[in-house]
Amino acid sequence: MKRKISGWQRVASQLVFIIYLGMLFYLLFFSERYGRTDISDEYHYNLVLFREIRRFYQYREVLGIQSVLVNLVGNVLAFMPFGFFLPILWPKSGRLLFVAFWSFSFSLFVETIQLVTKVGTFDVDDLFLNTLGGIFGYVLMCLMFLWARKGNLRN
Repeated sequence: MKRKISGWQRVASQLVFIIYLGMLFYLLFFSERYGRTDISDEYHYNLVLFREIRRFYQYREVLGIQSVLVNLVGNVLAFMPFGFFLPILWPKSGRLLFVAFWSFSFSLFVETIQLVTKVGTFDVDDLFLNTLGGIFGYVLMCLMFLWARKGNLRN
């Protein structure tokens, strides 16, 4: 899908993307609300796909809906801007598989830093949910460009 973006739109997208990365970095590594300032002496990790997703679903009444939504939906929502802005900022990256690959790679980078620094947990479920978020962001971007293009065709 061809996308025409003006110079100011590209600059605005770059600025929003940088702000997004800064906010994501803060939430993933420094946010007190999510226990990121508590550095552990132990490594925390989950290498079994769907284990934590299943656990959050199974114990949703004990954990509370907010905890479940923050963990499951939050991981998807956190990476939607990545999938949305990547093809805008790098037009040659405008393919679904490319966006999925880079969403997974960026998520793996973040999860690995969390493991090495012992801040947070390395979780393959997060890799899955973050990649899914990147894909959803890409689909949203495509739908928005399609909607804008159809609107321009009528005029």
